[in-house]
Amino acid sequence: MTALTQYQRLESSGLWREAPDAQRREVIVTFGDASIIITDKNERPLTHWSLAALIRQNPGEVPALFRPGPDAGEDLEIDDNTMVEAIETVMSAIDRRRPRRGRLRLATTAVLLGGVVALALFWLPGALRRHTTQVVPPSVRQDIGQSLMSQITRVSGQTCAVGGGQRALTRLGRALLPANAPSPRVIPGGIRDTLHVPGGLILLNRSVVEDHEDPIVAAGFILAEQARLAEQDPLDRMLRYVGPIATFRLLTTGALPDAKITEYAEHLVAADHPEVPAENMLAVFEQAGVPSSPYAYALDITGESVLPLIEGDPVRTPRGAPILSDADWVRLQGICGA
Repeated sequence: MTALTQYQRLESSGLWREAPDAQRREVIVTFGDASIIITDKNERPLTHWSLAALIRQNPGEVPALFRPGPDAGEDLEIDDNTMVEAIETVMSAIDRRRPRRGRLRLATTAVLLGGVVALALFWLPGALRRHTTQVVPPSVRQDIGQSLMSQITRVSGQTCAVGGGQRALTRLGRALLPANAPSPRVIPGGIRDTLHVPGGLILLNRSVVEDHEDPIVAAGFILAEQARLAEQDPLDRMLRYVGPIATFRLLTTGALPDAKITEYAEHLVAADHPEVPAENMLAVFEQAGVPSSPYAYALDITGESVLPLIEGDPVRTPRGAPILSDADWVRLQGICGA
């Protein structure tokens, strides 16, 4: 801090004491650049004090008593009004430029609180969800999937299993899905075409097997749902919906609240299919050796909205034996009865 221009080289007399038990001595006090300089009568420097650290011990009293700092033993008496005014003016200017501890504390607290809130709102829910999806065992995932299916079938009706239809569907699932995947199930209605639940269970609307002449089309619907399942962990998708409180309960108790399961089941049957990039969808069809065009045309007979699945069909001609025998296909088409 530089002294105000009008006070530079201002001088006055004063009484300086070097220590509490020392005698006061008459001195000359001079304004410097950023300090006051104390000299004896012969102008020999005795000490200099920083204006930024200066403290007045007796505000409003005369003579004014100053110290160079809170722990200093020195002091200086000045009764020259001009010098006292100059020192007070500079001290006030310095004080105004100092950060206020209260304000600084408030600002620091606000920043820290804002950081904590941002952490709680944006990072912690995601971290909690990711951790939960990593540690929840397969058995709990399957339990959640079964609970969701129970809620869905309360509206749609129970899963279909007429004749040998489920055995035929199980054989079709084995030909298409990973070895540890549960067998798909057919339900009478309640969903648009297909959906999946945690644990990997795929549900088919009866129309998927009843409204098409070729099992390749039904296979396409199953593979498309498998591609969606592979694109995003179904448990992660569910936890995003039910929120961090329910997620924390799952992590700590191994179960979700019944109300949240019911709520998510209602959401699931009404929600649009999650988007899957065409190349990822086609890779699933290619791995299974199933053409994607029949499935694409079943979605849109014009082919306009599903052009990537038609133009990128990885299996123009089905490989090897039919994916399902005629007898099994007939059984599967009758899985829900008349």
